[in-house]
Amino acid sequence: MFGPFDFGVIIHNLPYLFKVGMTFTLTLTALAIVLGVFFGTLLAMMRLSSFKALSLFATGYINLMRSVPLVLVIFWFYFLVPYIGAWIIGASQPVQVGAFMSSVITFSMFEAAYYAEIMRAGIQSVPRGQVWAGYALGLNYWQTMAKIVLPQAFRNMLPILLTQTIIMFQDTSLVYVLSVTDFLGAASKIAERDGRFVEMYVFAALVYFVVCIAGSFLVRRLQRRIAIVR
Repeated sequence: MFGPFDFGVIIHNLPYLFKVGMTFTLTLTALAIVLGVFFGTLLAMMRLSSFKALSLFATGYINLMRSVPLVLVIFWFYFLVPYIGAWIIGASQPVQVGAFMSSVITFSMFEAAYYAEIMRAGIQSVPRGQVWAGYALGLNYWQTMAKIVLPQAFRNMLPILLTQTIIMFQDTSLVYVLSVTDFLGAASKIAERDGRFVEMYVFAALVYFVVCIAGSFLVRRLQRRIAIVR
């Protein structure tokens, strides 16, 4: 374990680390982005709605998710979703959801709360006069949001959305608690099998660092470009 650093164990296991581990991590991240932004946008619109019940529901959901540790939410969904699914369909046995689907549901629902607050700020950054202009043209609330407000809000909030995505990419390593073979999980399995903990964990940390630095560079470029457009 504390002997000479062995680069060979890293090189030998690169196909497994990236084909199995990184593929899972990127797939989970991509699905969580799409679903999280979708549900986050709906939550943001609900929270800004004049309909009190929708606003209270969205506010309560967002505050709940933002107040609970992600690892706890992962356990909640993994153990509760099968029973909730059985209750919905009236089955006598828990529904077999699986670790992957539980991970997708967990990250989508959890990140939706954070994306909702980002989108709420983006929506509120659009001048109110444009909303009234949409109403004057005969558009309803949802049409005004879809055609006028949201396109501008997405552009305004794109750098922050990408920053939250980078954070989520790092957080996907928490699915290791479900024994899922994500990138960190793959590195951990190799480390335990070959007894090369230092090599595998250093390499895993380096990969996460490179990906996050590249993402941060992209965010900074987008911020400069959006600033120039404005």
